[in-house]
Amino acid sequence: MKVALEKLSQSLKGSVQSDPLSKALYATDASVYRKMPLGVAFPKDLEDLQSIIQFCNENGVGLIPRTAGTSLAGQCVGDGLVVDVSKYFTDIISLDLTKKQVTVQPGVIRDELNDYLAPHGLFFGPNTSTANRCMIGGMVGNNSSGTTSIKYGVTREKVVSMKAVLWDGSIAEFKDLSSDTFRVKMLEASAEGQIYKGIFDLLSPLEIQSQITEAFPKREIHRRNTGYAIDLLLEADILGGNAPFNMAHLLSGSEGTLALTTEITLQLDDIPPSYSAMVVTHYNSLEDCLKDVAPVMKCDLYTCEMMDKIILDCTKSNREQSENRKFIEGDPAAVLMLEVRAFSEEALQENLSLLLDQINTSGLSYAAPILSGSDIGRAGALRKAGLGLLGNMVGDKKAVACIEDTAVALEDLKDFIGEFTSIMKSYDQDAVYYAHAGAGEIHLRPILNLKESEDVSLFRAITTDVAHLTKKYKGSFSGEHGDGIVRAEFIPMLIGAENYALLESVKQLFDPNGIFNPGKIVKAYAMDASLRYEINRVEPSIDTILDFSDKQGILRAAESCNGSGDCRKTHESAGGMCPSYHVTKNEKDTTRGRANALREFLTHPNSLKERRNAFDNQALKEVFDLCLSCKACSSECPSNVDIATYKAEFLYQYQEANGYSFRSKLFAYNTQLNKLSSLVAPLTNAVYKSPLSGVIKRLSGVSQKRSLPQVGRFNFQKFLALQSKKFELTKQTVVLYVDEFTRYMDIEIGKDAILLLLNLGYKVQLWQAESGRTFISKGYLKQAKAIAEKNLSDASLFLDQQWPILGIEPSAILSFRDEYKRLSPDHTMVEKLALHSFLIEEFLVAEFNRGEISPEIFHNNEKQIKVHVHCHQKSLLNSKVTFDLLNIPLKHKVTLIPSGCCGMAGSFGYEKEHYDLSMSVGALSLFPAVSKAAKDVVIAANGTSCRHQIKDGTQRDAKHPITILKESLL
Repeated sequence: MKVALEKLSQSLKGSVQSDPLSKALYATDASVYRKMPLGVAFPKDLEDLQSIIQFCNENGVGLIPRTAGTSLAGQCVGDGLVVDVSKYFTDIISLDLTKKQVTVQPGVIRDELNDYLAPHGLFFGPNTSTANRCMIGGMVGNNSSGTTSIKYGVTREKVVSMKAVLWDGSIAEFKDLSSDTFRVKMLEASAEGQIYKGIFDLLSPLEIQSQITEAFPKREIHRRNTGYAIDLLLEADILGGNAPFNMAHLLSGSEGTLALTTEITLQLDDIPPSYSAMVVTHYNSLEDCLKDVAPVMKCDLYTCEMMDKIILDCTKSNREQSENRKFIEGDPAAVLMLEVRAFSEEALQENLSLLLDQINTSGLSYAAPILSGSDIGRAGALRKAGLGLLGNMVGDKKAVACIEDTAVALEDLKDFIGEFTSIMKSYDQDAVYYAHAGAGEIHLRPILNLKESEDVSLFRAITTDVAHLTKKYKGSFSGEHGDGIVRAEFIPMLIGAENYALLESVKQLFDPNGIFNPGKIVKAYAMDASLRYEINRVEPSIDTILDFSDKQGILRAAESCNGSGDCRKTHESAGGMCPSYHVTKNEKDTTRGRANALREFLTHPNSLKERRNAFDNQALKEVFDLCLSCKACSSECPSNVDIATYKAEFLYQYQEANGYSFRSKLFAYNTQLNKLSSLVAPLTNAVYKSPLSGVIKRLSGVSQKRSLPQVGRFNFQKFLALQSKKFELTKQTVVLYVDEFTRYMDIEIGKDAILLLLNLGYKVQLWQAESGRTFISKGYLKQAKAIAEKNLSDASLFLDQQWPILGIEPSAILSFRDEYKRLSPDHTMVEKLALHSFLIEEFLVAEFNRGEISPEIFHNNEKQIKVHVHCHQKSLLNSKVTFDLLNIPLKHKVTLIPSGCCGMAGSFGYEKEHYDLSMSVGALSLFPAVSKAAKDVVIAANGTSCRHQIKDGTQRDAKHPITILKESLL
């Protein structure tokens, strides 16, 4: 098979990868399953797809289609060839404004499609929680719905036509057909013609139609994906209905088991009314919440979503989402998020009044705050993060996706949930309730440990009982997440053996050799086999120098990634995760890819060497290589997967086994080198600017295209003593932390910080010390730990006085809040230092808000400022403090550049093999924003690496915010 795969790869314009890392990355999706594929194909065009289908037919290999890989039911895993169309099949082919239709390839991201459509006043309605990274092909495959289905319907209802490659490599276009055209199609000798004839023969008998109607879910449940949608085909006039026949409606929701889609034409809607409000009703019990669904749905709602206490509690510990939950009052058992919209403020208020009247009449909720503007977006972000946030549960017990996709008629919802709750109580289970309540769909998740056989048995037992309950209410066991592996096994029971035989016949018509996504929908894999973890395993013992006890070890920290794929959003979406993926579009460069690789290779070491040190693995070296340690994942990932920290541990462990390179030592000991260089600073700087710098770069592995930073020597203590005499210092004492970057490279910024604080009336003490950042970034964790221990002890002098410690360089001061807790968790001062350390902008803004700083001390000169904020600040703090600081002078007009990582990332951007990627990251949004700014616009950046990157990438000088504020003093 290896030879056959190599031959296939050579025949493609794209590629096939079958190395251990690639296979490990695609062995899982967002479900509980793990199946190691034969390899992963990345086709570039139609001919590549045809070659892949031919290969699979000839070799009896399954073809598993995949886009973003966010499926919850195991649709995207299999032991055949995974075909990833997310990298190259990404074109928006055409837009017909008259028909309000758009044609796309399957790899187009839903939100990015809507960004493209927005200027035309159109949008694609179905809106999943994964909309910023999920792709249209996957949405069609799963018949996705999301929050807007009560207003705009489900994906199937929006599919106008589809082009697909059939099992024999022929191309078919499926669209509306009249009865006459259908009959002509049936006469064709092609694979397509045989499919039409076979479908007609299967479904035309009246007794068969009656059998289908009787057993399939209720028609009023618009979220239904149980098996193939043969019940919907009965609406066609050729089969006795009154609508055109459209085979695309059958392929929608078929999970790639029938054909390989290449183009999809979608019906669009007008953009929703712009005036909106959201009422969030709070309930003391789940029962009260569910009772309120039917009454509020009498109003003209755009969304009706439910979140329960378990998920709401998960949001408390997520750095990003904790900010989005501020509308929550008290400790509700559940909330409903009810959105109304209108084309005018008056109409909105009328709709809102009707909704509030309905809420007051029911009297079931104890609070109903009204959200508007950006607060609605924040509430929506909270809800979208819900399923991913469940990965925050520490330990092996997780909220497991197995019965999380049930949909029933709205009038059955309360009774269904009541019986479901009784089932869960019989298993001593507290389930998670998370719902598209207005559509009658509840994401119900039991909390299980699928590493233990007892809970795996519960996994099957609970799923089976709820499947029977769903059938009792004639509901859909698969509402929007699909059958996949977890639910396909129950389809025969749900729709009956006779109807299941029809599904098998449909599969045979489309896929006689069974190559398309085998084991899904028909001839299903067992739902309790091929799980992500070996059952009853002895947990691998992984010793680390960093403390991961809060995650129960680094392995469980990696395992907390549930595959939701938030890290696959592109730079077009808000946030910085994950900068290298934004450039390469490779799965290995996502947070998910790195976490999956770490989990895989720590759990399954292949060689004796790896069994001695599981980190000593070339695949892990490759997967961490392009991580910029920006830390965006530690806040933007719903599970707070902190790859930067895992990378530091990996580098330490790997280098301990394989040695530390010369270049690694140069960067790690950069502070010591700068200290020595500063003694002869003029000579050092002259050499750095001379042709000799090329020799230095070559010997040290630095890119020839990168400029070297200048160093300096300065007595900050003497400067402070001299300047302090010039000011009346009436305010509290603060400690200015002069880090290693400020001390030897950014001296002028250090002086500006001193002068600003003195001008503002603060008594200033200096603390000059290395933070250990360079050691952390290069994996020199013993050295970093020693520095942390020393700093924690030295800081006691300031902490005992309750003096705030203010830092200039974000990566240095914020290490006190972050890495020090893992380097020295037991030190008596570690929590105290974290609590009393502040970015200087953060402290000054707090003082301004307390009235301690007046804008009157700054001049009234108008100044336009564009701000790029350091990655670590975005992750561990926020961008707002820098924005607010620069807005203190009344005539400052400040805008934040919507950029992710600058691309420099400390030493990363200097390294010759990383230079091009570094600059490509900067070119995504930062460089264009800076370059477009007029020459009189001040560029602000508080990171030393950021300023260097901006200079190299745009030839513009960026200033630290503190310098800008100091220059604005009267």
